[in-house]
Amino acid sequence: MSQDNLEIKGCMTEYAGSPFFGYSRGVGDGRDENPRTPLLIQPDAKSGIMPSMSDDTQLANIINRARRGIAFTGAGISTESGLADFRSPGGVWSRNQPVMYDDFLRSRDARVRYWEMRQELYREMSDAQPNVGHEVIAKLERLNKLAAVITQNIDGLHQDAGSQNVIEIHGTARIVSCVHCGKEWTPVEIMARIDAGDAAPDCDACGHPLKSKTISFGQAMPEDLMAEAFSLASQADICLAIGSSLVVEPAASIPRIAKEHGATLVIINREPTPLDHLADLIIRDSIGQALQTAFEQLKNVTR
Repeated sequence: MSQDNLEIKGCMTEYAGSPFFGYSRGVGDGRDENPRTPLLIQPDAKSGIMPSMSDDTQLANIINRARRGIAFTGAGISTESGLADFRSPGGVWSRNQPVMYDDFLRSRDARVRYWEMRQELYREMSDAQPNVGHEVIAKLERLNKLAAVITQNIDGLHQDAGSQNVIEIHGTARIVSCVHCGKEWTPVEIMARIDAGDAAPDCDACGHPLKSKTISFGQAMPEDLMAEAFSLASQADICLAIGSSLVVEPAASIPRIAKEHGATLVIINREPTPLDHLADLIIRDSIGQALQTAFEQLKNVTR
């Protein structure tokens, strides 16, 4: 598949069966007519996978061969820093219906609900620190094993851990901006306004609503960042899909595109994902533990 055939369109949604299904893309529907379970039968010359190896050793072998890998990360990596997955029991969306972008623009009541949820998120995120998973990913970038981190997360913990090339395809919660003129504030400044009684802050320059610089359901994805992410995926020799349910589109297409272009696909996630049938290696374990153990074994892996 050529890069010209990667069609970037639509907004953030989930697979059928979720209330947000509806995204259309031009690179297939992510399902295989002949689903298969990853079978590790023979040593693979490219990935180094062998059936007799432990998962950790296989992961170390795969990483050792990487020259232009990508890490694709979701909420699961940050749960190990104490941040609840939005969808998990106890997460924000288990208690509140997400505010759709069109509703946010149309309705002040919707914006009030949006900022009530944001207040809760900011309180959680303000104390969060990167964990060992974030730190190992940053180390792999410094070792030139990873070309980039493509993340669905909005918490900024990859940057705090030292990762340099981080593509935040769902935006960042560390900036608040005007939806019209783009003027920016820190979350601390806006939380102070809300605490003072301004339940749905507007821009002091143009009067339009302020919003966290994140992508809401129904909001257009940033085409420049998605194009960069798809390009990196199509050139990657490995893709580490870490802590993502791989159901939110169009982001979930990124590991699949990497695989379709020849990358070795590793999925590290506690729960099954729709792309498991494409994976060369699946690890159902603590992300930090799996990455740290593999990193420690890198020195024992011969090229």
